[in-house]
Amino acid sequence: MGIRSVQVVVIGGGIIGTSITYYLAKQGIEVALFERGDIASGTSGACSAAIAMQTKGSGLKLRLGLESKTFYEHVIEELGEDVEYDQDGGMIIAETEEEFEYISSLVKRQQEMGLTLRLLETKEIKELQPAMSESVIASTFCPMDGTVNPLKVTFAYARAAKKYGARFYPFASVKAIQVSKGKVTEITTDIGTIKMELLVNAAGVWAPEVGRMVGLRIPITPRRGIMAVTEVLPPVIRGSILSAKYLMSKYLDDSGDEFTCGLTIRHTRSGNLLFGSSREFVGYNRHTTHRGLSLIVKEAIRIFPFLKDVCIIRTFAGLRPFTSDGLPIVGKAPGMEGLIMAAGHEGDGISLAPITGKLVANLITKGECPEVLSHLNLQRLEHSP
Repeated sequence: MGIRSVQVVVIGGGIIGTSITYYLAKQGIEVALFERGDIASGTSGACSAAIAMQTKGSGLKLRLGLESKTFYEHVIEELGEDVEYDQDGGMIIAETEEEFEYISSLVKRQQEMGLTLRLLETKEIKELQPAMSESVIASTFCPMDGTVNPLKVTFAYARAAKKYGARFYPFASVKAIQVSKGKVTEITTDIGTIKMELLVNAAGVWAPEVGRMVGLRIPITPRRGIMAVTEVLPPVIRGSILSAKYLMSKYLDDSGDEFTCGLTIRHTRSGNLLFGSSREFVGYNRHTTHRGLSLIVKEAIRIFPFLKDVCIIRTFAGLRPFTSDGLPIVGKAPGMEGLIMAAGHEGDGISLAPITGKLVANLITKGECPEVLSHLNLQRLEHSP
């Protein structure tokens, strides 16, 4: 196996785990990442990957998003790879008066936070998106929004971390975590037992399973989203587009298997259109459904009628790690020395991965505990279902 002990173990090979591993290794920490599947085989490989600023619901999340955005603007210099980051703007569209009121309120709040965005006139909407249906009565536009390839970012983080000496163990499940006198001391894996000084739980939707190994309850729930990919097309859609319905569904107090959906769509660098998406609580079921796909396709065709003649070549579903207040869990775990949390980002993991990695790495290497971590701690969700 070649590893018996290490300073820090990271559990989870998605964009959050690889980001943390990169920033730790860059600061000279001996770190090893363990992932039950392959790198980016979970949520990070099954998402839309908009780096959207205007969708960040709280002031805190927007501040974190803006800090991460700075990373993406310099990602090639940082990681040495093109991860297909494009800052080509984003729109949130409204088709009803209720949705119009929602985006109008959102624009006002985000402008007060210093974000550059505005409501468009009907004429401007048509100029930006000539293929868009007349059913759209209003839209925002934020020039700061962008898109990225999440698979490329995750693997770029992993390759850069390896250059600094980090070790990666894909297809190596963590079976048990040993605790001695209230402190995590070692993990048992498919490839043996490894002692460590610190353990980072970056397992996304599986973070509760890691928590159970040490008797810690972590209120993260998987929330399924279904996406579709079209054949290669000439450029017909500019930037990223989300319907207000989609964004509003994100903050609903859903329960059971209630299904909500709204359009999110973007053109990828490869020429395919990537669109979705649904939100539903169905446990760890990652299968697509005829019902879900039918509703998503109907949403897409209503807003972009030309899609009725376009071929869909692939569909997939991913699981978002949902928390009840929409914020991730980042920081020291209560009552368990040596355990750090970094999970629960739901649909904001791609946007917030850089700042999450830096916060966790600086907490471990420098003892830095900025005020923001007090709002992201696990204790705040003590009474969550």
